[in-house]
Amino acid sequence: QVQLVESGGGLVQPGGSLTLSCATSGFTLDRYAVGWFRQAPGKEREEISCINHSDGTKHYAASVAGRFTISSDSAKNMVYLQMNNLKPEDTAVYYCAAEGPCGDYRGYTYRYWGQGTQVNVSS
Repeated sequence: QVQLVESGGGLVQPGGSLTLSCATSGFTLDRYAVGWFRQAPGKEREEISCINHSDGTKHYAASVAGRFTISSDSAKNMVYLQMNNLKPEDTAVYYCAAEGPCGDYRGYTYRYWGQGTQVNVSS
């Protein structure tokens, strides 16, 4: 069955960096888009980045563009989110999701989800 497992979250100081990993299984990564979403306390879930493997395009929300980088390794069935210059407002639970269109801001049409990994940015 399809599984997505996030890892790499933790506590980091403002200005610091983290790399989140999404281990995928049960589907052919090259055929689908994988998005990274986050949900902060009291806020709605939002798509922050997405990679569309069918055409190689990458998408970023304005709030993270220039600071976050999405990448993937199809041979390892992994998708990554490199996060630099982290800010306190980046604090959230981060999720990866598969089989949805990039640009589905709330992720309503994504079919598969990981369990999430917590990122805390605080001094």
